[in-house]
Amino acid sequence: MKKGIYITLDIEKLPEGYYVATSRDVQGLVAQAKTFEKTIEIAQDIATALFHAQKENIKQREIITYPMMISA
Repeated sequence: MKKGIYITLDIEKLPEGYYVATSRDVQGLVAQAKTFEKTIEIAQDIATALFHAQKENIKQREIITYPMMISA
């Protein structure tokens, strides 16, 4: 069984008739197409490519996760 992750797409219909998708879950994801379905298809391809690129980049770096609280 394939493993996967869920992301949320924000899809907006532009006045020109195109759809544009972005995601707060995947930095750098922007997809645009004439149809809603094609926009989702392109966004999926871009998200997969970005995920794999970021995963490879993380393997090459040392990352420290540090929880921090700030006062508002």
